[in-house]
Amino acid sequence: MQPLPSLQIGQHVARYPVIQGGMGIRISGARLAAAVANAGGIGIISAVALGLNSPYFDIKVRNTHKRREQFFEANRLALIDEIQKARGLSPDGVIGVNVMVAAQDYETLIRTAAEQGVNLIISGAGLPFQMPEYAAGYPEVALVPIVSTTRAARIICRKWERQYGRLPDAFVVENPNSAGGHLGAKSEELGDPALEAEQVIPELVAYLQQEVGQPIPVIAAGGAWDRADIDRMLALGARGVQIGTRFITTNECDADIRYKEFHLQARSEDVVIISSPVGLPGRALRNAFVEKALAGSPDLEKRCLLNCLHTCKCRDEQQYYCIIQALDRAARGDIENGLIFAGSNAGRAERIISVAELMAELVA
Repeated sequence: MQPLPSLQIGQHVARYPVIQGGMGIRISGARLAAAVANAGGIGIISAVALGLNSPYFDIKVRNTHKRREQFFEANRLALIDEIQKARGLSPDGVIGVNVMVAAQDYETLIRTAAEQGVNLIISGAGLPFQMPEYAAGYPEVALVPIVSTTRAARIICRKWERQYGRLPDAFVVENPNSAGGHLGAKSEELGDPALEAEQVIPELVAYLQQEVGQPIPVIAAGGAWDRADIDRMLALGARGVQIGTRFITTNECDADIRYKEFHLQARSEDVVIISSPVGLPGRALRNAFVEKALAGSPDLEKRCLLNCLHTCKCRDEQQYYCIIQALDRAARGDIENGLIFAGSNAGRAERIISVAELMAELVA
């Protein structure tokens, strides 16, 4: 078997073509990102709602406006802490941040990540049209949009080139038929073979080579579990893979141990599609919370405490549930009353291992 190639994104080179996916809230924080970076991959901190369980925020503040202001400032300060902690643990590794376009404080989080010297910023849950503006002045920070189709990549390339005179440093191509968390497709599109890696990756690689004329790396996300999956994606033309779910069952994953054990106990039939107030479907593990959500139970929390999203059906239409609270509860170990996102490979892990052991297995 051939050794895996290195992965260059912008000015930064990782020994192995493996990016650990950004998982919020506090599933992939400084500990996990630094461990992956130290093992030769690219470690990613999820920037979503880091302030929620930080010393900078008090959810009991009664004034709604003040509470929301404090929350966004807490997110900024907590992101700085997390980046500095990761860099302290991995002085020389490649470390990035994942920021959702859908977040109200998107601009602040992009600017903060760039100021703090992260190596790259990955951005999805919407098309990141203004990311170059927010990271202007930091040319060494690589900018990486997440897309599900060549059409979306084409729109971003044209917009960035016209408006900012630059192109993305890489694309993460997420397969909505297998990825975990929020998916870049409508519910009725899920299962469409046209969204599979086998279709999208060669098509996007051809577009970037023939029409854009730049060696922009394509990173395959969704469904990668082992070395055979990595080899399959590289054979399609990808330069690397992004893996999320597999890193949850590691010692260094920042989630509560009960969250990791829930993943260990999961079976493939526990993976379900759930509607999210963000307006996107999500892939998650079945538990009491998900059962209620699927049944449209009136018991779910529909109060908007933090105004965290640009589009939120919980806040605007009193539909679904408060996603920030649902994700936070799960990450802190309340595995029956929280939302546990997972990719289609959930249930395959057999034990909790170190990131070093997992990376050695992936690249062997």
